[in-house]
Amino acid sequence: MCGIVGIHSEDEVNQQIYDSLLLLQHRGQDSTGIATMQESVFHLRKSKGQVREAYRTRDMRVLRGNIGLGHVRYATKGAADREEEAQPFYVNAPYGIILVHNGNLINTRQLEKDLFSKDRRHTNSTSDTEMLLNVLATEIQSEISGIALSPEHLFNAVKAIHKRIDGSYAAISLIAGHGILAFRDPFGIRPLVIGRRLNKKNKYDWILASESLVIENNDYEIVRDVEPGEAIFISVNGEFYSCQCSENPQLFPCSFEYVYLARPDSIMNGISVYEARLRMGDSLAQTIKKYVSSGDIDVVMPIPESSRPAAMQVARQLGIEYREGFYKNRYIGRTFIMPGQLQRKKSVRQKLNAMGTEFKNKNILLVDDSVVRGTTSKQIVQMARIAGANKVIFTSAAPPVRFPHVYGINMPSRSELIAHNRSIAQIEEKLSIDKMIYQKVENLKKSIIDQSSVSDLDLSCFTGEYVTGTVTKEYLDWVEKEYLS
Repeated sequence: MCGIVGIHSEDEVNQQIYDSLLLLQHRGQDSTGIATMQESVFHLRKSKGQVREAYRTRDMRVLRGNIGLGHVRYATKGAADREEEAQPFYVNAPYGIILVHNGNLINTRQLEKDLFSKDRRHTNSTSDTEMLLNVLATEIQSEISGIALSPEHLFNAVKAIHKRIDGSYAAISLIAGHGILAFRDPFGIRPLVIGRRLNKKNKYDWILASESLVIENNDYEIVRDVEPGEAIFISVNGEFYSCQCSENPQLFPCSFEYVYLARPDSIMNGISVYEARLRMGDSLAQTIKKYVSSGDIDVVMPIPESSRPAAMQVARQLGIEYREGFYKNRYIGRTFIMPGQLQRKKSVRQKLNAMGTEFKNKNILLVDDSVVRGTTSKQIVQMARIAGANKVIFTSAAPPVRFPHVYGINMPSRSELIAHNRSIAQIEEKLSIDKMIYQKVENLKKSIIDQSSVSDLDLSCFTGEYVTGTVTKEYLDWVEKEYLS
């Protein structure tokens, strides 16, 4: 999971991109990068850490130009602590191309061989984004016969990418002297939204971003999502071109975007994240009623913050008081996307504090958005017990995460997933809770796609059914071995 943005504007874009990355910080805290294009010259700055720490006034002065892109990284491929792995990546031929990518490629072993033996290209990192960039550069090179570059050349290159690459990818690239090229994988797993606004010349400025809130906060209007398999090209003159580049595009957006990753004030694929989370709470409440009498619960509490909409609806549907029992330190990053278990364990205590007056001698129903490794959940239960809770019932607005997520979320190891090969009773024992209640898969799906044109989702981490059809047991074993080594 990462956050990406690309802007073509009448004005210089450095401040717009910086502001956009602040809005996307929840999607990645490992590193960040900004690249701008001034005529045919690139300016690039990237650094480890968060956006506010990474850029200084001197950096912004260097980042000149009215076209640019930015990235915040949450490592799913490559080392999290190496600045060399930070995006954007650059290749100098043809023309000069810079690229950012949100997603995860799953045929990197074959790509690595092909890039070396067939394409005669070298990558200098372990990042699959650098591989994607080099495949793009190779395919553009094969399309052109001279210096001239047309939108058709670029769209043909993206068509070739779709045939060569497996996995999830929403990508934005700058092509020196020509413009912005953006594209989305044929399954639309990772999000990408288009926005525009009229400038002083009565022409359109353009923006592409992972989430719609970036578009709205920069005073652009939302146009639509980039379609699965579609490519968008915006020339240096601001001309907008689009082309469907997949022979069989299908929309399977990642369900975990709606469960946890995206901000609630975003709309993705025509679905309001906030309203989807409210519906998750409604359906979870119906499941809770089957297992627990409302008389056995004194209060409903959310685990801050992404579970709040669901928890409010659970309390409303059950007719039980909603209370905030945990105070959150907003200066600590999201624990789910911390790179290691030790760091996650440390940060939970720093991030949350239980208020004893809300817990003492009460039967507490805790609502979380999801339970992945169980690291955070176990510490939260311990905090509730120490604060005086009489009974702790733990509920999840998402189903049990039983399988690795290979499309851009850091869940590669089955052994780390608390629900993998464990019964509900075993999970209750592991977390030291009185009862564990999960959302049903079919209810989650209905909650997300209800009243939308979306007909299906990527639910692979809950069901083990991978939408690309190319994920094998051998691949999952290899990913887990690489992750644990």
